[in-house]
Amino acid sequence: MPPGKLLGWTALFLVAGHVQAQIALDRPRHIAPVIHLADGFDFPVGKPDGRGYYKARGFQVNSHPGEDWDGVGGGDSDFNDPINSIADGEVTFAGDAHSGWGNVVIVRHQFQEGGETKAVNALFGHLHAVLVRPGEIVRRGEQIGTMGTAHGQYEAHLHFEIRKNLAIGTNRSAYPCDLSCYYNPSLFIAAHRPVALTAVSNDDAVIGLSRTLKAPVSRPSRARFNRPAVLFY
Repeated sequence: MPPGKLLGWTALFLVAGHVQAQIALDRPRHIAPVIHLADGFDFPVGKPDGRGYYKARGFQVNSHPGEDWDGVGGGDSDFNDPINSIADGEVTFAGDAHSGWGNVVIVRHQFQEGGETKAVNALFGHLHAVLVRPGEIVRRGEQIGTMGTAHGQYEAHLHFEIRKNLAIGTNRSAYPCDLSCYYNPSLFIAAHRPVALTAVSNDDAVIGLSRTLKAPVSRPSRARFNRPAVLFY
């Protein structure tokens, strides 16, 4: 091969190699997702300790896999009150789930326990306003919605669940309504409080109130809701 042609082919290979190297540099790289680990869990109303609210209905295996939270004022006095994220996490669902749910927000929380990274989904149901979008990162105590009535089906209250099974979504009837899929929300939060806060828990009364609250808090009767016979409440 003549020397001139050899130099031409050498230059061509060098240029081609430079282009390929540049393409490799410009190609999007796979970056591992950032895990936002929760540094503790608070109550979803009356942050951080549930001050001014009570459980009108608690967690019941095979019956009610969550808690219904109400303001101590009774009736719809708590309508449009702030609903807050219980920990740092990522919104996986936000919108109208229809049926007995009304507006719903689901937030996934990852946390360390026993040297392992675990995850739960927190569901906030019957909301009046939804203030977040799927994929949004929220912080503990950040407002994600407001207390609602599930489009007028109930008196204002929050239906709140903490789920072990991350696949449930709004299709609750397809999964067991027991401790294999759900946590008792108040017990879970009490066991995972931020280090700087003191957990105060009473599973059958006004819970999460600060130790500095000296006056007893009265609460309305539990028999407040005239609920329709639907599955999702």
